[in-house]
Amino acid sequence: MNVLFLTPWYPSEKDAMAGLFVQKHVEAVHAQGVDVRVIDATTWSGIWRAWRALQREGWMPDVVQLNVIQKQGLLALYLKRRYHIPYVIIEHWSGYLPENGQYKRLSFIQKWLYRLIAKHAETLMTVSQRHAEAMQECGIRNKQWERINNVVDDFFFDRPKTEKQRSEPKTLLHISCFDESAKNVKGLLRAAKALSEKRQDWQLVLVGTGIDYQEVRAYAESLEFPDGLLVWTGELTPREVANWMHQSDAFVLSSRYETYGVVLAEAAVAGVPILSTPVGIAEELADLIVPQEIAQNKPNRFAEFIETILWNSPQNTPPKNADRFSSEAIGKKLHFSHTHSHPNHRH
Repeated sequence: MNVLFLTPWYPSEKDAMAGLFVQKHVEAVHAQGVDVRVIDATTWSGIWRAWRALQREGWMPDVVQLNVIQKQGLLALYLKRRYHIPYVIIEHWSGYLPENGQYKRLSFIQKWLYRLIAKHAETLMTVSQRHAEAMQECGIRNKQWERINNVVDDFFFDRPKTEKQRSEPKTLLHISCFDESAKNVKGLLRAAKALSEKRQDWQLVLVGTGIDYQEVRAYAESLEFPDGLLVWTGELTPREVANWMHQSDAFVLSSRYETYGVVLAEAAVAGVPILSTPVGIAEELADLIVPQEIAQNKPNRFAEFIETILWNSPQNTPPKNADRFSSEAIGKKLHFSHTHSHPNHRH
């Protein structure tokens, strides 16, 4: 079976992390014995040139996998109209969420095209139930809606058996792209400061970098934390992230919005207690949910949630159905969707 992935987001030399979740879906499908090709150009001319190059090779897809309804969706629609090649959609874009609001700012023509492309897909998959609801609230319609997870790397499942000594400080882990409009890291820091004034037998480890990283670091310095309470690691490899997950006593996510939140899935399969705002897949996985108003504007109350998750949460273990986040399980689900979208491959 041949599957063509169309995506505006994909890892490159310029940005190895961009669209990494799409690449993992590609790898998961390829592992099912599927011949997968990827067009990740972001201009219409680039998309068309890439398609013509595949044609010159004599390669044609049986099914198109569209990731994100953008320019690439016009090619998916063209291939369906011209060659009767079906397409399925996995939508990752946070613009439908009311907290983001980008979809509502699109032009009338853009909205009409998004709805047209969505309507003619065989299946429309979203990464969380809240994301599906937000799309439907924006007028996106399809006859078949499904949920699909992002892939969690195998090494997150391998939790070490060594136990932390009682005398060691508790470790609260946060992983972020440091985009303050979405991640609310300053709100987390205010809560951390409030808790530090009560007790200091713990540390907050902040992993990642991003557009607001320096601003957030400067804000943290202005709060004058006790020495050693904050640990800044910068950007880490996925395996290094897994190591921190396995060493931590709890994971915290303070986001204003997420379409999915792959760090939540990674923390869950690593067996780490999770404290999160009600975003993405948090309500499926979190041990403790922080209301948005508290996370953003009430640091003392947020601090109470942090104290609870660090000292009163039972030792966590991976959820019983953690395998649903594995590459194999997701590859099989996508392969099933692709197969059943094409009449010549249905069983």
